[in-house]
Amino acid sequence: MPRYHYTAIAADGKKIKGDVTAESPYAARKQLRIRNIHPTLIKETSSGFEKRAFFSAFSTKSSKNLVIDFTKQLSTLLKSGIKLTESLSVLTSQVANSRFKIALTDIRDRVVTGESFTDALKDYDDYFDVIYVSMTRVGEVTGTLEGTLSTISTFMEKRRRVESKVLTAMIYPLVLICFCIVAILILTTMVIPKIAEQIASTGQQLPWITARLMNVGHLLTSAWLIVIIISLFAMGWALKRFLKTERGSYLKDKLLLSLPVFGPIIKQRVVARFASTLSTLLNSGLPMAESLKAVSEVTGNVLMKKAIQQARERILSGADIATPLRDSGVIDPAIAHMVAVGEKSGELETMLKNISEDLEASSDVVIERLSTAVEPLIIIFMAAVIGMIAYATILPILEVSSGKL
Repeated sequence: MPRYHYTAIAADGKKIKGDVTAESPYAARKQLRIRNIHPTLIKETSSGFEKRAFFSAFSTKSSKNLVIDFTKQLSTLLKSGIKLTESLSVLTSQVANSRFKIALTDIRDRVVTGESFTDALKDYDDYFDVIYVSMTRVGEVTGTLEGTLSTISTFMEKRRRVESKVLTAMIYPLVLICFCIVAILILTTMVIPKIAEQIASTGQQLPWITARLMNVGHLLTSAWLIVIIISLFAMGWALKRFLKTERGSYLKDKLLLSLPVFGPIIKQRVVARFASTLSTLLNSGLPMAESLKAVSEVTGNVLMKKAIQQARERILSGADIATPLRDSGVIDPAIAHMVAVGEKSGELETMLKNISEDLEASSDVVIERLSTAVEPLIIIFMAAVIGMIAYATILPILEVSSGKL
């Protein structure tokens, strides 16, 4: 049975922490309320949630695909006139992923007891992000939940397609690089040492290039390799911890945007994501201030997040949103001007949608061209490296056969 760590307010008003065992987060909250303890945070510990998360990582479907399928099917059931509780029961029984099934079971139980669907979703932010929850809240309040869910699934599928394009463009170069590394390891640790051993047994001296590669092979098979790997892991861990800090995130995002070739592509993707998400939220009926708050949480870039937060503050004070977006350095002046025009004309949602489509199309073309250009460069590099190793392997054999060694 899962175990949960909680932060709560006791009956005397003091803040307390502890652990409780229950079937679900909802059951854990219920247990605490019976004891007159009011939980403010419930989080499953590693003995339950994280272990299931580890094994579910090998599932055939990712969490995004699970949520998309669930959202589409729930929308279809609701449009057919089936009640929300009954629809959730049907979908819960069909889910094969154990971790997602537990989440849906808890959500269904809480909806059955009278809790709103939106409030039940909020406790599972690893599946349902702030955009999902915000749009669902609007649909639940306005009575158009089935239509809102359809919009969410369409939006998520579009975002998944965009991410898939980037991933697909990276697969072939990564496969080539991995093949090159494996070939180098085999030649330097298995082939060259055997040849060198036979030549060394005759008392002859190896060619300099073969000797250098022999040194590389010795390094790869010595205890120093373990030291190097541990050092690299330690550096990676330290870098990861630093990048999670506010300053680290800021420096990372600023560096990514300033890269000579990939910076403009990353900037286009960030702005396209912002425009597409904000357009979807506004079209769903969410107010501008709440839409900007939700978008800032999923923008994926600290500089953009800061600009969106400033835009939200200006909106609340009655000003425009285009100025802080332009001053952020992430959004180009031309795009910021288009946002200002859309805001003044009352067609901001349409303008944002057009901006996102144009930027995505432009970045797709650049990514495709880069992928086409990088592939032959990697092949040439692989041929040069492997050719050099092959030369170092064959050279001593040729010199021995010609009597130079």
